[in-house]
Amino acid sequence: MRYKEQRVCFEGNIDFYGKSGFTFASDYGIRYHGLPEGEDASFFLCKELIPNYLNGITGEYATPQGYFVDETKAEEFDKAFPYKEKLKLPGQIF
Repeated sequence: MRYKEQRVCFEGNIDFYGKSGFTFASDYGIRYHGLPEGEDASFFLCKELIPNYLNGITGEYATPQGYFVDETKAEEFDKAFPYKEKLKLPGQIF
């Protein structure tokens, strides 16, 4: 199998994603952007898609700008669609 990407890093829960081979990014020497050295970043996980790809690589991860949402622009975009009532249903977390 060929992978375009060599590793995956994201924020998540190790108890859930650890079952799929993810581990703490700090185990690879990768820090989460903005956190001081040694600060708890147990939410920041990583998995190599190519074994040993991250050997000797260290650094700081920065969330891509495309992940950040301008709430004002999002609200303007939403106005282009018919109104729908937002519901909170049983079992819904947020």
